[in-house]
Amino acid sequence: MKKILRIINRFNLGGPTYNAAYLTKYLENDYETLLVGGKHDESEKSSMHILDNLGLKPIIIPEMQRSINPINDRIAYKKIQKIIAEFQPDIVHTHAAKAGALGRRAAYNAGIKQIYHTFHGHVFHSYFGTLKTNFYKNIERNLAKKSTKIIAISEIQKKELSEIHNICSPKKIEVIPLGFDLEKFKTNKDVKRKEFRNKWNINDNEIAIGIIGRLVPIKNHKFFIDSIQQILTKSNMPIRAFIVGDGEEKENLFKYLNLKNLDFSQDSNRATFQFTSWIKEIDEVNAGMDIVCLCSLNEGTPVSLIEAQASGKPIVSTKTGGIENIVIENKSALLCENNDLNSFSNNLLTLINNPIKREYFSRHGEAKSKDFHYSNLIDNIKKLYKI
Repeated sequence: MKKILRIINRFNLGGPTYNAAYLTKYLENDYETLLVGGKHDESEKSSMHILDNLGLKPIIIPEMQRSINPINDRIAYKKIQKIIAEFQPDIVHTHAAKAGALGRRAAYNAGIKQIYHTFHGHVFHSYFGTLKTNFYKNIERNLAKKSTKIIAISEIQKKELSEIHNICSPKKIEVIPLGFDLEKFKTNKDVKRKEFRNKWNINDNEIAIGIIGRLVPIKNHKFFIDSIQQILTKSNMPIRAFIVGDGEEKENLFKYLNLKNLDFSQDSNRATFQFTSWIKEIDEVNAGMDIVCLCSLNEGTPVSLIEAQASGKPIVSTKTGGIENIVIENKSALLCENNDLNSFSNNLLTLINNPIKREYFSRHGEAKSKDFHYSNLIDNIKKLYKI
């Protein structure tokens, strides 16, 4: 049986952990897999419960952290080298930037013949200035030469990597969408909705609008706040906005809301803007929502929108990253260009004021979510490894 060393940036809540976990679990009849990753940042929610539920016991490398740190990075690299020497994998598959940089380099230097890397997102725009961005692009171009195949998680991402950022030839890139077990988002929705709305004191006539993810600048939560403020006086229905997640921007968002004289709360006390911090049971969150939003400036494949569709929730989002490949525009989601506040707000109003349209989007979203079942991911990866 061939061996796979699978390396992920860090075990924080999000798409990469699900991807690596499902591949580790559901390829076990065909491959022996060792899963390795860094620890989640303090501002992030740990994803270890995902691994625990699947019976997976990964190796944690604490030094493999998100930020560049020459000392920690070298320690992490040495540990990966040692793991490769002891485990003797036939395949090394890395997920996301830091794991890709350290893992591919170590695998290449160890003479591993099959080296794969999945881009779950990228930092080639909206994160850094030109010099730093070009620095990262050059690193990725060099690493791509050491890779057997690059995996993009959407057709749009493949085009970005090959045609816009020139990381490698499109012939070297395989498109394999993410895969999830979405069953819990489709079951007991009425019970979950009632429990969530009771907990957060949401009245039956109130439209609950949620945005789910890390509170970091790239997620553009201030834009979400601006949009809600713009539509408060135009909506036919009372509105509650739920900001689900945590991160470095939280205090700045509090200041921003105070500056705008907008009410908010961090507990169950009623407010227009409700900060919930991290909630592990996202299926319950989605059940309680009426509309799910995303405002990011840069994305890979946002898990929150796949889960929202599985929950039958209409979506309002910016056109960023691979979003256009995971929703059906004008059938499961209303989309606009980045930072187009008027269009975003009008899209929200359209869904808020039209319950029939929300129901129409709900049906199409549930159907679309079937494309992202983990069985499709497993089949596609099996075919790739046999090339």
